[in-house]
Amino acid sequence: MLTILLYAFIAITSIQLIYFLLVFSRFSFAKKKKTTQNNIPISVLICAKNEAKNLKTFLPSIINQKHPNFEIVLINDASYDDTLEVMESFQEKHSNIKIVNVENNEAFWGSKKYSLTLGIKASTNEYLLLTDADCTPKSDQWISSMSAHFSENKKFVLGYGAYKKKKNSILNALIRFETLLTAIQYFSYAKVGNPYMGVGRNLAYHKAEFFNVNGFMNHMDVRSGDDDLFVNQVATKKNTSIEFSEESHTLSNPSKTFSEWFTQKRRHVSTASHYKGKDQFFLGLFYVSQILFWLLFIVLISFLFQWELVLIIFGIRILVQYLVYGFSAKKLKEQDLIFAIPFLELFLILFQLTIFITNRFSKPNHWN
Repeated sequence: MLTILLYAFIAITSIQLIYFLLVFSRFSFAKKKKTTQNNIPISVLICAKNEAKNLKTFLPSIINQKHPNFEIVLINDASYDDTLEVMESFQEKHSNIKIVNVENNEAFWGSKKYSLTLGIKASTNEYLLLTDADCTPKSDQWISSMSAHFSENKKFVLGYGAYKKKKNSILNALIRFETLLTAIQYFSYAKVGNPYMGVGRNLAYHKAEFFNVNGFMNHMDVRSGDDDLFVNQVATKKNTSIEFSEESHTLSNPSKTFSEWFTQKRRHVSTASHYKGKDQFFLGLFYVSQILFWLLFIVLISFLFQWELVLIIFGIRILVQYLVYGFSAKKLKEQDLIFAIPFLELFLILFQLTIFITNRFSKPNHWN
């Protein structure tokens, strides 16, 4: 039996190495392509529900962008706090701000997709850049950095939405590590010609791409997924580009408690079940191979069965992982996470497994 487990361990490690060396390395070792600022008119869309406080804090960083031609479309999604009043106060001072006030609709109750659709329809420009009310760009070149990728062929731009760092916080390290791994995956798959998702905190696309597929209609019944499901449906090898320079990053406040983060990730995981079949397969295979790698390693090393060989295989996999994740982390300015990779990975595997099990028995809450 232990011999069989050893062969299984070798096979699983081989699968992991294939992912690291043939997929994730495409982003890790990719060189930043030079882009030229094109100064095209951009509409920045921010859908906000009860975000009065965040808008006061973060909206100025959008207003102060150096891009020569942009409007800001603020979408009030049936807020019951002072969100609309805050939007109006900014609009009085800035002529490039447009407000879309959305009231609850019986057919689309509590649907962010419905509100975002109205915002897209109201936008003036053909090129759209989306972010959240609690996001702040890391530089005043954010709009220009993202929009520089648009061309006759490139209609989607996938960006990086980082979370703010907090020293001596295990929760913060876990949130940022999970965000880093997600970015490595969707950037890498885009590089190999299979873009499968993007994050609404930092995502740009051409308005025509939205209306060509009737917007979110194919997954309007799924309350989440206004970003990743739309990208999964429409983005292709030919029409998608990635932008990962520090000037293009956005920063958000991370969850403050494990409970809050757990609820947030439950929504994300439930949405992934609506991806294309091939995307579910490859993402699932990587996750299962992660679980089996650690499980088989622990079993084999516990029995000291061929322990020298087991340790060599384990070491090769960890070394390759460190190299691939390390170069990616350097690109995305998350180097401080690298030293704790094995511990963060183990916790994240268990965390995600708990989410999968929980979602099997109850449906997560969505945009509220």
